[in-house]
Amino acid sequence: MRIRWLATLTGTLALLLAAPSDAREPRMKVATTFTVLADMAQNVAGDAAEVVSITRPGAEIHGYEPTPRDIVRAWDADLILWNGLNLELWFAQFLDNLKDVPSVTLSDGIDPIAVAGGEYRGKPNPHAWMGLDNALIYIDNIAHALATHDPANAATYRANAESYKARLREAIGPLRDRIAALPEDRRWLVTCEGAFPYLARDFGLKELYLWPMNADQVGTPQQVRAVIDGVRQHRIPAVFCESTVNNAPARQIARETGAAYGGMLYVDSLSTRDGPVPTYLDLMRVTAETIAAGLEQGDG
Repeated sequence: MRIRWLATLTGTLALLLAAPSDAREPRMKVATTFTVLADMAQNVAGDAAEVVSITRPGAEIHGYEPTPRDIVRAWDADLILWNGLNLELWFAQFLDNLKDVPSVTLSDGIDPIAVAGGEYRGKPNPHAWMGLDNALIYIDNIAHALATHDPANAATYRANAESYKARLREAIGPLRDRIAALPEDRRWLVTCEGAFPYLARDFGLKELYLWPMNADQVGTPQQVRAVIDGVRQHRIPAVFCESTVNNAPARQIARETGAAYGGMLYVDSLSTRDGPVPTYLDLMRVTAETIAAGLEQGDG
């Protein structure tokens, strides 16, 4: 594996040396491990820094395998931001193949929720950015990281962070209140992967899912049967599935229980600019609206 990475790096260096010498702008360059973090960081950076995502829109982050183009995007970065909490298992080796670039873990300060089952039982669920309260911590961590490595623009980063947090509260707060207003017995979130414990905690939802996290065996007959039983027992009105996994098991559960298939939820990745969730704020808004609409079916 190490030999393959060294060969890849040699080819990458050739690409970099062939690039125009004046291609890079004089702003600080920040690389993030995936698109959600890139958008959050760009909102904090504004025009003061350049932000790129190592992975592309729509990528499945857990088992990601970096490519030579990923190395090119990150090679001249001044700072790398990553999630941590065992999400980017590929990141340590990726970072080893770059020059001496400082990195910052954005989940620092988060109160982690443990994975409830499967091979990751007891380890922290990494999807902490899906809770609004946690997102505010991420933004503060980003602002601090940018200000530390680019003190000349520290005031800009702090002001942008406060403005961005206000926009998130304004957009997501009413949706959280909308879900909290539902009868308690309807406040169930049924998904394919257990990627929403932080959102569920923030929104007062109970969870039911097919597999806990990033499992090799997904949507097995045993998993489907257990969720079917749970949906029937609690008379749950809707089931959902994440955008990066196969939704066939969730649709089967809906058919067999009479629940609605409530739609697609977004977690690990943004869409392209012309897609439904080109920003993190869109991701949170669309996901919360989809959940609220699904659970309101038949209410009253």
